[in-house]
This record gives sequence, structure tokens and C-alpha cells, in this order.
Amino acid sequence: MRKNSVQQPLVSVITPTYNRPEYLKQALTSAVNQTYRNIEIIVSDNCSPESPQAIVESFNDPRIRFYRNSSNLGMLPNTIKAFKLARGKYVASLLDDDMWEPDYLAKMVPLLEGNSNVALAFCDHYMMNASGEIDMQKTEECTRAYKRHNLKQGIYQPFALHALVHQSVSPAIAAVIRREIVDWHEFSLDIAGMWDVYLAYVCCRTGKGAYYYPERLTRYREHEQTDTMQSGGRNLEGKIRKAKSEIFCYGKFLQDQNLAEFHPYFEQKWLHAQTTLGIGLMRSKQLVQARFYLKCALSKQKFNTRTLAAFMLSYIPQTWTDRLLDA
Repeated sequence: MRKNSVQQPLVSVITPTYNRPEYLKQALTSAVNQTYRNIEIIVSDNCSPESPQAIVESFNDPRIRFYRNSSNLGMLPNTIKAFKLARGKYVASLLDDDMWEPDYLAKMVPLLEGNSNVALAFCDHYMMNASGEIDMQKTEECTRAYKRHNLKQGIYQPFALHALVHQSVSPAIAAVIRREIVDWHEFSLDIAGMWDVYLAYVCCRTGKGAYYYPERLTRYREHEQTDTMQSGGRNLEGKIRKAKSEIFCYGKFLQDQNLAEFHPYFEQKWLHAQTTLGIGLMRSKQLVQARFYLKCALSKQKFNTRTLAAFMLSYIPQTWTDRLLDA
């Protein structure tokens, strides 16, 4: 095993964490139990109330490198910091609330090693609940929602359609990437929760392909603290954050002429986010800012019922507006 690990390229496992000690322990267990042995695991704690250092040290595994911020940097800066510390030929994100199947890296790395024209290798993943139980109904729904059920094994080049439109590629959950192709200094804080989509964009931009392996090799945990939960329902702050990050990222994609065939789609997503942000700001009683984004959306499209209705509501007394928006 020692001889084989020397021959294997180093993979950097990136695990930013904050205040989820039990989930972190499960995530790290899935990392150290990988059948692919030549890895380094970078744990970057974002100043949790209680340091997880004891949890990390309990593994007694020299492959784990632990860092703790003296103050909370925010989710994206902490993630970027961890990626910048990577030394491997390849990098893979293992968020502190997710898990990997034991043969995840063993199956993904050879796909990259055998295809120099591939920027990343990605696979499908399971959906699990807060307790770690796999939810097959949600798993199937997720696979279909992101169009992975139609993907066959092999290389997709170019892969902007799958990465940026269908968003079949999820670098944060189920992808192994060539470290050399990503410059983390270009990741603005405006990217926020869209960082995985933007990372997929950076990989697309290289002109290299993406290798899809149609097996579920990782597990995504859905719980009350995940971005998907916080940006949904009636979580106002989460919706505002998500809309701002979408405006920034889709705006960037619209500036890339190599993606011109997808510009109509990006523009619709950008306009929808403008309206969503406007409505969110209305709910938080920031009417001047809300009208700015709603006007911007109206100026770029001939007619949109949702945007027009929101703009008109911004001039109605707040008590009435709240009732209508909640209806």
C-alpha cells in the first residue's frame, strides 16, 4: 500500500468547517477511509465557538492538516483559504456536513490521470437528511433536476451546457479538479454562495473537457443550515444573498463571448435574480434600493408580470404590501 501511494498523485481534500463537530467527524471519517491513500486533508476552522482541534487529533492521521482562523472570515473566504493551502495535483471539496463513499477518489482520479484534456471528473451523489439517512426519492429528484439521468459515461468537451445551464457538475459536492487550472485570487466575495458554479465556469473556460462517471459516490446532507434550505422558503436574508450572488455571476457569464450561445439563458436568470432581490429588499423595507433593481429588470425586458407587479407594489403602503406578498 505504501508503494502504491507513492506512485499515486497527491489529492488535496478541502474541508472548511464551522460549528458542526459531529458532522465534521463523519466527513473526516469518510475521507481517511478512502481506498485511495495518497491524500492530504486540509481542515480550516472558521473560528467555531468550540475548536474542533480535538476531533481532528482524535484521528491520529498525519495526512490531516488543521488550521483555525483567529476570527470568522465568512464562508467563502474560509473556503478559498483552504483551497490556497492545497499542494496536491488534484483538489476535491469535502464540505464538513457531507460524506464520501470509500472508493470515490479511487474511481475518479484515474479518469483524470488517463485523460490530460480533462479539467475535472464528476459523478452523481446521494441526498441524505440531517441524521445521515439516504433519501432515495430526493436523490432521484436531484439527479433528474440537474439532468444527470441523461448523461452517459465519458468526456464532455466543451461542457458549459452541463456546468452552467443544467448545473449537472457540482464542484462543491462531487468533482475532482486539476489544481493548476484554478486561480483562487480571482474569486470575488460577490460570488458568495454561487462559488461552486463559478468554479465550474473557471474549469469550462480552459477549453478542457469534463469526465462524467455515472455512479453515486458522494453524499450531500440537507439540513437547516445548508444554503439550499436557507435560501428557500421564507428565509429573507438567504434569498437576498442568493439573488446578489446570481446577479454577479450571471453578469460575468454574460460578458464572456465564448458563451454567447447561452447568453439568452443567462440574461433571463440575471433578470429573475434582479426581481428576486428587489422583492427581498421590499420585504426588508429598503424601498429605494428595491426600486433600483426592479427598474433595472424592467429596462431590460419588454414585459414581465412578476417584475411589474413588484415595482407597482413598492409604491403601496408597507402594511398592504406585506399582506399581498405573503398571500
